[in-house]
Parts: sequence; C-alpha cells; structure tokens
Amino acid sequence: MALLVILGGGESGVGTAILGKQKGYQIFVSDKGAIKKKYKDVLEHFEIDWEEGQHSQDRIFTADLVMKSPGIPDSVPLVVQLVKMGVPVISEIEFASRYTDATIIGITGSNGKTTTTMLTYHLLKSGGYKVGMAGNIGDSFAKMVAENDFDYYVLEISSFQLDGIVDFRPHIAVITNITPDHLDRYENQFENYIASKFRIAKNQTADDHLIFDADNEVIMQWLQEHPVKSKLLPFSIERSVAEGAYLKNKEIQITTVNNTLTIMTDTLALEGKHNLKNTMAATTAAKLVGIRKETIRESVMNFQGAAHRLEKVLKIHHVQYINDSKATNVNATYYALDSMSAPTVWIVGGVDKGNDYRELMPLVREKVKAIICLGLDNTKIKETFGNVVDLLVETFAMEEAVKVAYKIAERGDTVLLSPACASFDLFKNYEDRGNQFKEAIKNL
Repeated sequence: MALLVILGGGESGVGTAILGKQKGYQIFVSDKGAIKKKYKDVLEHFEIDWEEGQHSQDRIFTADLVMKSPGIPDSVPLVVQLVKMGVPVISEIEFASRYTDATIIGITGSNGKTTTTMLTYHLLKSGGYKVGMAGNIGDSFAKMVAENDFDYYVLEISSFQLDGIVDFRPHIAVITNITPDHLDRYENQFENYIASKFRIAKNQTADDHLIFDADNEVIMQWLQEHPVKSKLLPFSIERSVAEGAYLKNKEIQITTVNNTLTIMTDTLALEGKHNLKNTMAATTAAKLVGIRKETIRESVMNFQGAAHRLEKVLKIHHVQYINDSKATNVNATYYALDSMSAPTVWIVGGVDKGNDYRELMPLVREKVKAIICLGLDNTKIKETFGNVVDLLVETFAMEEAVKVAYKIAERGDTVLLSPACASFDLFKNYEDRGNQFKEAIKNL
C-alpha cells in the first residue's frame, strides 16, 4: 500500500487525507503546529494516523507521495530534502484533480478571484448545473471529490496551490489580474510570482480557454513573451475585443463562438470598475459552458457579493460603514478607494508585505479626508501620507479605530476599512478583522 504523507493538518490537508484513504493510500498527516479540534475529530473518525507539534522525518522520508499544504513554502528544509530524494511533492489541487472527470473552471489572480469564483458558481448553480465551489474558498477540493459527484467545479486557486501542480488542467482558466503580492514567498522577484500565476494555463490545450484581463500590462507582456496553447478570451473596459468581453457605452458585450450576450451595467448587483471586470470574467466562463443568456442576466442582478469585500455594513447618522477587510494588498485597496464617491475616513494598516503605497496617492488626495492607522507598525503609512491628509491617527485595536472614525466622520461621509495589508499582527485572519469591524460598529 503506497504511503501518502500530508504536511499540514488544516482544511486542504484533512480533505486530502479523506480522499487519499478512499483511494487506498496509507495516510500519515503531520503538522508542525497544533491541529484544530474539528480537524482532529475528522481524522479520528476516519482512523487516519496523525501527529502535531513536530515532523517525524523517519516516517515522512518513507513517503511515496507528499501533499504539502499551501502555507508551507517550498524553501522549508524538509520539503527541499524530499524533492532531493525524488519524492513527488504536490498540492491538494493536483491530487484531487486526478480523481475527477468533472469540467474544471480554475480562477486565479492577485485580486478579485473570490468574487469571480462566487459569481461563476452562482451563474452555474442558477443554470441548474451540478456544480461545486472549492479551492481557496469553502470546503477543500479533495473533500468535495471524495464526497460528491459534481459535473463542474469552480475553483479559486492561489499561487501557492499552483506551485504544486504537475498535470492539473482546467478546461477554463481565469486570471483576474496580476499585481505585486506575496513577494516574500518568491524571493522578492515579481517575475517568479507572475510565472506562478500562469501555471494555471501550463497544461491547457487548444481545446481549453484562458480568460484574462487585457487591461493588465503584466498579463499582456507575459503572453507576448510566453505563448500559451489555450484559446484566448480577453476582457477589457478600455477597448473592444473580437472575442471575449468589453464595455460598449453602458453595456457589457460578451462574445464567444460568434454569439454575443449584452448586459446593461446599471443592472449589476456589484458596484465598482473592478467588479465590472469580475462580472466580465465570470459571465464569459458561464457562457462558454452553455448557461442561457437570460439566466446570466438575472443572476448578475441578484448576486450577493463576497463577505469582507466592499461589504456595506451599516449607515449610522448618514455615515456609511464599509468592510473591505479582504483587501490585503495595495491593488485591492486601490479598487476600493477608486469606487468611493463620498469623502472617506480610511482605516488602513497591518502586516506590510513590501507595499508601495505611492500608487494610492492620487486617490488619497482626491477622496480621503482622514487616515486611521490600525497596526503594530504604521511607519510606512505615516511617512507616505502624513503630509497629504489633514488628520492621521494611530490606533492599535479595532474598537479604538472604529470609535475614532465615528468621531471624525460627518454626515454624508464613508468610513472604509481597506487595510492594504495582511492581518496577522492584531487578528487571526482577514475574516476575524472584518468581523471585529462589524461588531465594533454595532456597539457604537
């Protein structure tokens, strides 16, 4: 019996363990940290061997196959040694894809991938398709493959998950955009990160499709220098395209196989330029798999967006509070500020991932009346914007930040939490940060 070693006892690790056991592997789950109780209970239920707080190398090095959780870098000595020994080290996405014949729509990008994934899933579900949504969102892909028999999967895929693919091949791949992010994992080389994102198209053939943002210079330059085999379907809000999606006056035109669908932009449930692009990407994918035009039009009208992504929380004394905690990089915050139409009190800060805030300068000058820093080290933010806004306040807890915002904001203003940073200095994750923001607003 082949031994499958799983490094990491979180969502993807435990999902892989369930599928691996079902497929006849001997399983050993190893986590250097603590495994959450809910995952331990699942491992116990399926009688899967596990350890926490250590990596027992004598057992791990006997593996026939290793699935590495996306949070573990390739540079970790244990992983380096496994690769040197010739042991295949793959991602959960790769492992699970080997055990399904479903049509896969894979979605990656620096920003917008969660919204695009959720909207694509919503479109297929509304069309009556048997579809699952997994990957970097919700249940693990492997667990879904073990427990369901879907005809379609819509997967949100991070660059870390793509780093561990070998044969994974989505029938439809989507790259929402590429901007600098996670450079600490890629030797601070933007090219390495770009190459990682484009791995989504690496195994595609002429029968497959790649949907991408034609307004993103990084993507366009990469495609010029590295041709792919798949059929290209660009989307753009700046120019027209023969096939794909573009903006014509106040209409989105989506053309695939000489057949055009038109959607009025004022009927979309999602607001902002970035969501126009997310809608273009999702509707192009839905059209490719044969969802009816009328179903697509209705579905984009009634779609509820992702939590923590430009989520309107409450209006208090004519001040709108917006939770954009999922904006963990500068580009995501750029989109958020760009969509603001009222004077904005901006809550920003957290763990800096090598951010360059200067590209936000024109928007901050135009739209931001006050900045509230929320993080343990706000030096860079203060240096960049200290002389740009009239008021800049430092805070070190969410409740404090919201109270300060409440005092500063006036009738007609917007209070926007859009941190442009990771959350791990003060919060468990971006969801925890967003939930604390919502809770603090309710307690005002």
